[in-house]
Amino acid sequence: MSSNKKYWKSVEELNENSSIVEALRNNEFVEEIPTDEFLGNKDSLSNSSTTRRDFLKYVGFSTAAATLAACEGPVHKSIPYVVQPEQIIPGVADFYATSVFDGFDFANILVKTREGRPIKIENNTIAGAKFAANARVHASVLSMYDSMRLKEPKIAGKPASWSDVDAKIKAGIADAKASGKQIVLLTNTLASPSTEKLIAEFIAKNPGSKHVVYDAVSSSEALDAFEAVYGERALVDYDFGKASLIVSVGADFLGDWQGGSYDTGYAQGRIPRNGKMSRHFQFESNMTLSGAAADKRVAMTVFNQKQALVKIYGIITGAAVSSNLDKAFDADVTKAAQQLKAAGSKGVLVSGIQDKNAQLLVLAINQALQSEAFSTAGTRQIRKGSNQQVAQLIADVQAGKVGTLIMSGVNPVYTLPNGEAFKSALKNVKTSVAFSLKEDETASVVTVAAAVPHYLESWNDLSLTKGAYALTQPTIRPLFNTKQFQEGLMSWNGDAGTYYDYLKANSASYTGGLSWNKVLHDGLYAGASAPAAGGSADYSAAANALAGSKSTGLELVLYTKVGLGDGQQANNPWLQEFPDPITRVSWDNYVTVSKFDADKLGMTNEIVANGGLNGSYANLVVDGVKLDNVPVIVQPGQAKGTVGLSFGYGRKAALKEEMKVGVNAYALYKGFNDVQTVSITKAGGEHEFACVQGQKTLMGRGDIIKETTLEIFNTKDAKVWNPQPMVSLDHAEVEATKVDLWESFDRSVGHHFNLSIDLNACTGCGACVIACHAENNVPVVGKSEVRRSRDMHWLRIDRYYSSEETFAKDNEKKENFNGLFGDKGSLGGFGQMEHASDNPQVAFQPVMCQHCNHAPCETVCPVAATSHGRQGQNQMAYNRCVGTRYCANNCPYKVRRFNWFLYNKNSEFDYHMNDDLGRMVLNPDVNVRSRGVMEKCSMCIQMTQLTILTAKREGRVIKDGEFQTACSAACSSGAMIFGDVNDKESKVAELLEDDRMYHLLEHVGTKPNVIYHVKVRNT
Repeated sequence: MSSNKKYWKSVEELNENSSIVEALRNNEFVEEIPTDEFLGNKDSLSNSSTTRRDFLKYVGFSTAAATLAACEGPVHKSIPYVVQPEQIIPGVADFYATSVFDGFDFANILVKTREGRPIKIENNTIAGAKFAANARVHASVLSMYDSMRLKEPKIAGKPASWSDVDAKIKAGIADAKASGKQIVLLTNTLASPSTEKLIAEFIAKNPGSKHVVYDAVSSSEALDAFEAVYGERALVDYDFGKASLIVSVGADFLGDWQGGSYDTGYAQGRIPRNGKMSRHFQFESNMTLSGAAADKRVAMTVFNQKQALVKIYGIITGAAVSSNLDKAFDADVTKAAQQLKAAGSKGVLVSGIQDKNAQLLVLAINQALQSEAFSTAGTRQIRKGSNQQVAQLIADVQAGKVGTLIMSGVNPVYTLPNGEAFKSALKNVKTSVAFSLKEDETASVVTVAAAVPHYLESWNDLSLTKGAYALTQPTIRPLFNTKQFQEGLMSWNGDAGTYYDYLKANSASYTGGLSWNKVLHDGLYAGASAPAAGGSADYSAAANALAGSKSTGLELVLYTKVGLGDGQQANNPWLQEFPDPITRVSWDNYVTVSKFDADKLGMTNEIVANGGLNGSYANLVVDGVKLDNVPVIVQPGQAKGTVGLSFGYGRKAALKEEMKVGVNAYALYKGFNDVQTVSITKAGGEHEFACVQGQKTLMGRGDIIKETTLEIFNTKDAKVWNPQPMVSLDHAEVEATKVDLWESFDRSVGHHFNLSIDLNACTGCGACVIACHAENNVPVVGKSEVRRSRDMHWLRIDRYYSSEETFAKDNEKKENFNGLFGDKGSLGGFGQMEHASDNPQVAFQPVMCQHCNHAPCETVCPVAATSHGRQGQNQMAYNRCVGTRYCANNCPYKVRRFNWFLYNKNSEFDYHMNDDLGRMVLNPDVNVRSRGVMEKCSMCIQMTQLTILTAKREGRVIKDGEFQTACSAACSSGAMIFGDVNDKESKVAELLEDDRMYHLLEHVGTKPNVIYHVKVRNT
């Protein structure tokens, strides 16, 4: 342990505010060393009697002095506990089970805390915890430490006490009742039985008041359809693990469709077992995660999607309905429908079309199939918003009928398509209140801005699916002067006690006889419910109405990006810098256009000399509403006649300057319909994107992504579909893995870690990327640095497009190159392979340090900063690193990152690490790296060592599954499996021997400890 003793040279140094001390600290050598007197003068140097030895002394001393000054580390002062809390052991993490739902994202999670600070989100893996954290939930821990949060309540923009706020709201309620005006509670979907009970009590005490539920991104049409058939307002919770055939019409169920969290079940059927795997058809406009994973993807307009749905309904049910489907798609749709009918109960159809008639047909088709993946029991309660009720409220506010409007969890000034009109109409409301985490677009213009705690500081309960029950518990005391919306309701209702007391008393009705402590410890009660009653509607009328829909020209398809979702966490730098899985662009939203339409409109993308991506600007007009200067991405796979644009960007209020990026797509969300008729024209200028993947294709490098078809996988030997690279040894061909330039060492003693990545199960969701950020203190560098290829992500998810229709045809094309310079020659051919197909196949591949047993980085480091551990990890000693970057040049996987700047406490990089609040998220078990050193994936050595030490302290053998890395623990699809290959009973040891296993660039001979599995497509 280093000494805390302070050494000083003069009494003046004890005065930390002394300008003299500061000057000395910044200028160690007060007088310049007079080397220039003779080194800078040719005559004096030639006449000098200075020996070569003395010359080297001078040069060596000045260089060493500068180096030492540059490497001087910062001093951190620690303050000990006066009285140590019993629950906290310094250096030991505590975990709390909780659940999260913010109206858009939800998950059953564990919260890791250190010395009372929540620092990381992990998945709750207890039985019944079915909702895993996505990238946004993992990043939400940083949002709690956002210095731009609303820190206290405000009345008319000025700080106020909670008693004043309470009195103001009660007076507003009384005034509205006296004047005969409406009292409205406007909230997001709550999914909280206790909160909904409080609201019901509020309405009972205030007759005439009402509760309106508003979801920024609406699922109202699907809710309306389900309510019409089954009598309850909910969404079906599909289980894709029970389906052998999946047909999706415009539903990105691996993204945010119906809240997401479907990847676990989906991945179960996508890994080939006993010669079988599920088959997936995707009909869509924008290229999505679901489309990227599909075996057969067909790009089509939403108009054609509606017609496809009608045709599928006719084939499945035998109903006589006519479809106006474009003939170009007829064969593919018919094939999908016939296979779906043949699959019967093992088939399932889903759709994301925001049309009640379309959603009615989805219910009809799954009923006809008697689909096992479709169940009306345990429906999702995470969307309850009604477009009609929200539209009526807007009209009432504009007409001055609302006297008191109390909002919670919503930001309508930003998210409504007519947000500015709503902002003006708020002046008609005498008392407007916003319970908000931030002083956002709405909270900044209301009468009362009530600061609420983050969910990690709050008590609550959740019923995410019907019959299930989960608790949200605080993991830290509130950082600011905040109160929950529920506490306000209790006060207005005249209830005594705290919300915790109310919650505990109310919970007994939902926990199935389990004790409060048991549910609190587990985080949830995995209850069940009976199937919904009813189940019929006039499906033929719905089919005919849908068939009668008209094509209205160029379609704008609005969607939510994996990074920012609905935009609640727009001030979170982890999410802003997270590269979109499809486009690999961060720090922006953009309009996606097909190559066909881009050529017609004169819009282009080009990669410039520094590797950055530049693109045109476009002006969009929807029903008279215009968005100017929207950047353009020419997107392979975008349906002709459609363009895409994501929500969540374009925010200005309560954001740091660096986070004010993009355009507000909600402005075009007319009628809460995610498909709009748009006119688009090219604008002047050129936009600079921060894109981390300039290479758009595999370029024929077949040993990076290996894939095959299920037919070949089942009928051919593994040497055919997983060929081993061959090299020449003594003029004979041998497998590259059998040849070794190194003397190997015994790896069978102790632990030896491997990470397995299954390309069939990986959906590219990016949860692992954000989890790695949180666990390993990975810095955010900003758009300008990302554009210079200086992003610091320890883990990247490479996205590959095929230049032909399939990767197999890419390889055929490569093999037919003739070596000449023409179009069919190798140079011309590889140039063509840089251009993705109009509808390419897509493959995702997570890449981190491969922890090579024969690591080329280790041999070139002049100071032995990178070395190999006995447990298989390639280790970095940051204090030894002098930043030569030889290791990065010698790494064939390009996974090492160089700290060009100090990203911590640097005003040039204002990404939450310049204030004490933001730095509370840092993991004390991992160094915060300084400028001038290399960093990379450590295979979370701090986590593996903790597991070893814990088992040793408890005197037991480590169980399989205990060893985890941040990425493997975050992976909800099961694509990443981590473990000890010396434990022959472990899952990772089994995967190491699997026929699908291969290593990246095996012919290089690096012998990595990260293994991949060949991607199999069920085409």
